[in-house]
Amino acid sequence: MKLTISSVMISVLIASSVSAVPVRRHQKNKMMMAPKGNSAASSAVGAAYFITNEPSGNFVVAASIGSDGKLTLQQATSSEGVGSHGLPDLAGPDALFTQGAVKASNDGQVLATVNAGSNTVSLFSIDPKNPTALQLIGKPVGSGGEFPVSLAFNKAGSMLCALNGGFVNGVACFNVDKTKGLTPIANTLRSLSLNQTTPATGPAGSASHVIFSEDESQLIASVKGVPPTPGIFAIWDIASDKSLSSNFKAVQPATGGLLPFSMTVIPGKNAVLATDAGIGADILDLSGENAGGVAGGKSSILNITGQGATCWSSHSTQTGNFYLTDILTNEVTEVNVDDNLKPTIVQQYSQGTGVATIDNDIATVNKQDFMFVLAANATQVKVLSLNAPGKATALQTLDISGPAKSAGLTVNAANLQGMTSFISSA
Repeated sequence: MKLTISSVMISVLIASSVSAVPVRRHQKNKMMMAPKGNSAASSAVGAAYFITNEPSGNFVVAASIGSDGKLTLQQATSSEGVGSHGLPDLAGPDALFTQGAVKASNDGQVLATVNAGSNTVSLFSIDPKNPTALQLIGKPVGSGGEFPVSLAFNKAGSMLCALNGGFVNGVACFNVDKTKGLTPIANTLRSLSLNQTTPATGPAGSASHVIFSEDESQLIASVKGVPPTPGIFAIWDIASDKSLSSNFKAVQPATGGLLPFSMTVIPGKNAVLATDAGIGADILDLSGENAGGVAGGKSSILNITGQGATCWSSHSTQTGNFYLTDILTNEVTEVNVDDNLKPTIVQQYSQGTGVATIDNDIATVNKQDFMFVLAANATQVKVLSLNAPGKATALQTLDISGPAKSAGLTVNAANLQGMTSFISSA
């Protein structure tokens, strides 16, 4: 993988930040998935969202979250952009090789989605009283590159950063205005200089995820390796004016790590748990000394025996543990990380056969956590109740394809992506 910045790539980045592929509109802007005024919508405490990511038109699908943690599909809102699918397996799930394709901010009361096929990002406002009825703010804006795959809000929801994974790859950040929409932040357009294509070729060698460090002093992007060469975490410092350092610091996972994928902050530890499709998970100690570009300090790896491709993760504030999903084994693996950053497996939960468990998110409702897992091959969302450490139970299996067909919404298992949530009372 190439890690030097080329002047050609930078010039293309600049050009792409002010233009985008035209949108092809083949469907209505909004489609109801449940009747207006239904009781589930009126009693909702929040919403969960994923995207259709269709090349014919990308839609954000919203399901209301009830006080019992269960989901009810409500409506799909056009992003006014189009989706795409990475190469070479156009029929396989996890089209974007990523986590964070759609992201909500509780504090900002906004949601953003990538449009990988039109090289744009769309911003929506969220009404806490009716969180499934999204309102597009302005028009989609250029993502600063090609094949955008992942998004990250700062805690306030006032800054949004996009990770581009195509031929023109890297990050770009935007100010968030609930009236004007997204405007580029100066000196945040930064290249990863990966040897990639548009659409991206992967999963190996592709961009994975972008997040802010817990104190928001750094922006971190994960990039999968091409075995036997390990991937990297690309780390930029964030200045007081929101600009990014000119160059990123490239840090490999601890010895044994190969394919860093999703990243979830380990609260209060200046560290990150990253899923790793090659072994299970990586622990990245951001305060450690990185000798030779390899993660140091208390960084380590977690070998999940029998894992197939552990790629997505989230954290439960109520149980204190992390929950990882594997697209091949269809298992949720619960992991504890102790005060010394040592990870251990707590429990595993099977979600069925061949369902392709990908993106996930966790929401707190009435002091209890619920996990929402997109089971792409089955066109379902699995809901787990996280009752206590090691005690997760299946709560609901939500069908997507039936309601989508009734609403006239195009849904393909290979293209579904993303999972994020918003809680009105948070």
